[in-house]
Amino acid sequence: MIVSYYPGCSLEGTAHEYDESVRAVCQALDIELAELEDWTCCGASSAHSLDDYLSVALPARNLAIAARKGLDLVVPCAACYQRFKVAQKRLVEGEVAIEIPYEDGIKVKHLLDFLCEEPIKGRIKAKVVKPLAGLKAVSYYGCLTVRPPKAIGAVDYEDPKGMDEVLTLLGAQSRPWSYKTDCCGGSLALARTDVVRHLTNRLFRMAREAGAECLVTACPMCQANLDTRQRETAAEFKEDYYLPIFYITELIGLAFGHPDATRWWKAHFVDPTELLRSKGLI
Repeated sequence: MIVSYYPGCSLEGTAHEYDESVRAVCQALDIELAELEDWTCCGASSAHSLDDYLSVALPARNLAIAARKGLDLVVPCAACYQRFKVAQKRLVEGEVAIEIPYEDGIKVKHLLDFLCEEPIKGRIKAKVVKPLAGLKAVSYYGCLTVRPPKAIGAVDYEDPKGMDEVLTLLGAQSRPWSYKTDCCGGSLALARTDVVRHLTNRLFRMAREAGAECLVTACPMCQANLDTRQRETAAEFKEDYYLPIFYITELIGLAFGHPDATRWWKAHFVDPTELLRSKGLI
């Protein structure tokens, strides 16, 4: 199986471990990621707030490149994915005119949705050699993989279940909770840290109340925000949080027994080593 791949800016920098784990997992699943040639920034997360034309034109350029390939486009970053889907909808409906020629026909898929497709879920299950037994996790989808639902096409936008199903395939305990699509304040990380700390504290507190030992996401903004803010949030609210924030692909790689799995989270602020050792997973 071959698909087009748009890593986006975050996966080239602060979320490089996400990109590495995505590529490793897809290789293990016999999925070839054909990175878009000469891809450019899609404008997330500021273009739609500053310039309506650019908010469509920037992702449209990449969509046009993908359309020429004629392959489904897989996007791991939730913010990039949301901008691609919104731009595609507006282009198809003729809502905005741009000079970049674009012919509809390709499907834009968030990485998580792609991994949750039936043939691939079967491959994931078959590749597990080290079940994540005893690991209690909550799935955190965040805002952008499911909203706005009319543009994204999400059906269960209040209660998505794909990541929960993948965690179960890996042998982990996917704990039920009601905050899987609540905002973490990622877009306010620099402008309103006071708001961000309140939002992240609620997520940490409710994850712990749900019996979780970690949070799992597929968004580089959410991962960075929850990972880097945990210590200061705990200090402000006089809490003692220890909740590692994993990318779903890091846990898939761990369950696959991938030799690089323990290297991917070296850049995380909340070191998961203690948790994983207590479960006999490393």
